[in-house]
Amino acid sequence: MTRSRHWPPGPRYAAAVSSTVATVALGHPDFPAGDARRARCQIVVVDGPDMGRAAAIAGAPVLVGTDPTCDLVLRDPRVSRKHLRIETGPEGQFTIVDLGSKNGTLYQGAALGQLAVPAGGVLRLGHTTLRIQPEPAALAIEPSRSRRFGELVGESLVMREVFAVLELAAASDVAILLEGETGTGKEVAARAIHGASGRARAPFVALDCGALPESLVESELFGHVKGAFTGAMQARRGAFARAHGGTLFLDELDSLPLALQSRLLRALEARTVRPVGGDDEVAVDVRVVAASQRDLAAAVAAGTFRPDLYYRLSVLRVALPPLRARREDLSITARALLTARGLDVGEIDGPGLARLAAHDWPGNVRELRNTLDRAVALSPGARTFADLRLDVPGDSSTADDELSVRADLPYAEAKQRLLHAFERSYLRDLMARSDGNISAAARTAEVDRKHLRTLLRKHGLVPDGDDG
Repeated sequence: MTRSRHWPPGPRYAAAVSSTVATVALGHPDFPAGDARRARCQIVVVDGPDMGRAAAIAGAPVLVGTDPTCDLVLRDPRVSRKHLRIETGPEGQFTIVDLGSKNGTLYQGAALGQLAVPAGGVLRLGHTTLRIQPEPAALAIEPSRSRRFGELVGESLVMREVFAVLELAAASDVAILLEGETGTGKEVAARAIHGASGRARAPFVALDCGALPESLVESELFGHVKGAFTGAMQARRGAFARAHGGTLFLDELDSLPLALQSRLLRALEARTVRPVGGDDEVAVDVRVVAASQRDLAAAVAAGTFRPDLYYRLSVLRVALPPLRARREDLSITARALLTARGLDVGEIDGPGLARLAAHDWPGNVRELRNTLDRAVALSPGARTFADLRLDVPGDSSTADDELSVRADLPYAEAKQRLLHAFERSYLRDLMARSDGNISAAARTAEVDRKHLRTLLRKHGLVPDGDDG
């Protein structure tokens, strides 16, 4: 492996932490186990101006300092140009050599000149804190023999690998980070983990961090006392308290404001919460499953997500694959969705299945569910899958005609018709991806929410009186 002398914070950190997109499950313990000496390690900035930057310790000495030629480049003004060197030693030890730095290097509160430090060791230099920790490793687990885990279904190898990981994870209280595109079933997976765990009889509470105004997130998480703020007419229990004894699912975790991330970390570590406006700590016993569409490792590198919270919540990371990467699951998934609606339409096969397989499903299972629901609504009395009137987004039978260029018209009119058709097709696909949520669609399209609603009304995609 050829090692770059200077890694930018985002790509380098993401590469060091995230492994490959196709990996089903990764583990990186907060406290490295005894076999850490056999794993590749990295040096990570866990606090300071460059929080999130990292460098792999791959055999050759690693230089840390402010000089652009260093392997880990820091901006901390109290760090020397070439501050320290890290060398790989025997039995999982790493030799730290201070290179005559102006302000020194501290380990366990004492300045060092040269010292052997184990994996998990924390160093302090200037205003920066570094930690040596193993890189995440892919978990080698035999695929499950089951084609279902809770409400998740699939026959593909990748889904049976996911089932195997979730089956094992459900038996413990380990923190889990579910990753995947919108509509891949992260909340369904979290509910399935809860249902298969020893906490199944206790509450399952889901909180969408991205759907709440920033001013309300703290109250929703930890609760509030009466009079804590304007409008707090009575005390309210937060998600942690409501999930006591059970499972708390935190969706869209990347949307959590930085100011609240430290409070969330403290609640997880101390197993207590303090309601907004309250004086007393309340003990809570919850198992946390978190989810994010974004790569949280990249968010850490960008400085928008705390690395200590990331490592606390991602003891086990599970990637849910998109539907387009497992088209062989379309038949079993469609059957499960239709059966859940009380329909028995027989074999999912033929031209209808071929049309489903031809679509990329950017909205994944959620988009497939909406497509089937629409087909059922348009096909009263249908007895088989072949009887359903499928309206697949982007289907060549409709999209190609809709977006065709009319050369028999004047240029201005032909252009206007094409733009109108583009708008309608784009908006239909956008809303399918966003499960009909206008706020989420506006964020994806990067347009003002009111303007998006106006466009949707113009094309008859929402009722005139809709304010959602």
